[in-house]
Amino acid sequence: MEGQRKVRDASVRSTELLQPQRQAERIPALVGITVLAAAVMFLYAVRRILLPFVLAGILAYLCAPLIDRCAAYTRRPRWLFAAAVLLLLIGLAVLAGLLWIPALMDEIVAVFGDLQATIEGFLRSFIGNRRVELLGQSFDAAQIATASVDGVRGWFVRSGGVLSLAAWGFAGAGGFILLWVVLGYLLFDSQRVAAGLAWLVPPRRRAFAVRVWQRLDPLLRRYFLGVALVVAYATTAAYVGLGLVLGLHHAVLLALLTGLLEVIPVIGPGASAVIAGLVAVHHAVSAADIIGYVLYAIALRLSIDQFVGPIVLGTAARVHPVLVIFCFLSGGIVFGIVGFILAVPVALSIKAILAVSYGDPQVEA
Repeated sequence: MEGQRKVRDASVRSTELLQPQRQAERIPALVGITVLAAAVMFLYAVRRILLPFVLAGILAYLCAPLIDRCAAYTRRPRWLFAAAVLLLLIGLAVLAGLLWIPALMDEIVAVFGDLQATIEGFLRSFIGNRRVELLGQSFDAAQIATASVDGVRGWFVRSGGVLSLAAWGFAGAGGFILLWVVLGYLLFDSQRVAAGLAWLVPPRRRAFAVRVWQRLDPLLRRYFLGVALVVAYATTAAYVGLGLVLGLHHAVLLALLTGLLEVIPVIGPGASAVIAGLVAVHHAVSAADIIGYVLYAIALRLSIDQFVGPIVLGTAARVHPVLVIFCFLSGGIVFGIVGFILAVPVALSIKAILAVSYGDPQVEA
């Protein structure tokens, strides 16, 4: 009995000694959760200015390894290669602007210059020459188009549309300049920025963070590069098919729309195919034109889904389409365009954290 009492007392004393240690271990976790919550709230408050920083961060993240390898291989100062990459990216942006912006502006002017005819043609693709009943009145495509244009014109006047467009134009120009300024700082100081981000992780969690990053880094890199290549391919292939082969009007605008919507699984490609299909049907003069568009749509879809997508994205960076759609919608509602851009990377990050926590060699979401 005396021995049991001594063992019980020793156990109680050891438990009492461990209590302060356990409480001390809980404090960093609570601090981390508090800081994370505060950071999310702060980012939500400043979400309107995040886009240039996010785009610059993605570009710097993709280019930093190339700069580091060139500097290590040639034993030259790193800033030389950072400056070369920055100038190259600026040159590519200027070249793309010179090639695409004039054609895009022509397309926009053509669409909005005669907005009533554009809407009427779009509606006729659905209802033809029939009349539809709306709120007890009968309308044809021309009348609906006229009412729509009058409504848009009235809203534009009431809401100060000219001032809004001017404000958006100044904001866009400022954001474009800010993008390159931030990108320059990140390219030149990427190593110090990475060290600062690593310092934010509590010391006791840094080994775990390193394992997560080793799992996540190739996924993110392949995802961003893959999406860029898929968008570029879809835009180019859509312009060749819609503009050069089928000869549709507004081919540049439709091609850019096809490329941008390609990042949204299922919904994006379907929406772009429907929009381009309505334009093709509207301008078709024979059944051969419609058949040609159907063949184009099938060829584009097969080339992306069976060839380009699997090669550039692989299987490791894939997330189930339902989860991606949910992430896109959630991110878009909360953070706007930035939420759309970071939706899949956040899902991949959670996937990597869970995989390392569970000790799974590979997890497909």
